Amino acid sequence: MRIPRVFVPHPLRTGHEVELPVQAGEHLVRVLRLERGHPLRLFNGDGEEYSGEIASLAKRGVTAHVLARETVASVESPLRITLAQGIARGEKMDWILQKATELGVARIVPLVTDRTEVKLDAERAPRRMAHWQAVLASACEQCGRNQLPQLEEPLRLADFAATPGVEGELRLALDPLGALGVRSLPQSMRMTLVVGPEGGLSEHDLATLAQGGFGGLRLGPRILRTETAGLAALAALQTLQGDLDLAR
Repeated sequence: MRIPRVFVPHPLRTGHEVELPVQAGEHLVRVLRLERGHPLRLFNGDGEEYSGEIASLAKRGVTAHVLARETVASVESPLRITLAQGIARGEKMDWILQKATELGVARIVPLVTDRTEVKLDAERAPRRMAHWQAVLASACEQCGRNQLPQLEEPLRLADFAATPGVEGELRLALDPLGALGVRSLPQSMRMTLVVGPEGGLSEHDLATLAQGGFGGLRLGPRILRTETAGLAALAALQTLQGDLDLAR
């Protein structure tokens, strides 16, 4: 029997009842057609997972009983990657965030670069951040992660580049003409990867990143789109230095 995993943005306490997010509740009832008493797996992003069951089905929402904290193996990557992604348009950004979560990225920083076309004003930014957070939660439900990637507020590339890195961190920016190849990178368990939006990183962006200690990383002879480039790099880094086992 399939047991759905549901992200609940509230504290989870054994023996208590919790209201499920509206979208999750509608999916359980209208799409999966589950009934009261059906088992669930619940998590809130703190790394723990709980067994539960549907407690009530009503127009006002769906609730669940929290039954017990479960002992589950962590699926978090030992390679702590920050993805600093130039904000892409619409569904492209959703796709990037979803797949980056599945590939184990630990932190995501949306970047405003020279060629960023998406404009986030004071009114749109909070709604966009809430939407992106929901994308991350949904991806964690699917892939088995109990910790959501840390999502930062959008930053201008210059401000991000000026932020000091942590000791031992490898700072990289995707550049088709970069001097570094994936296989030649030194061993490091902390990395930051900067990816440009549609149109890539400008020469000014690359110069700013170089001043901040970022090396240019090339992936190969072909030019990849923004929704492909970062994910290809993440997969390569997780294979060579993380926990993605594609070598066998």
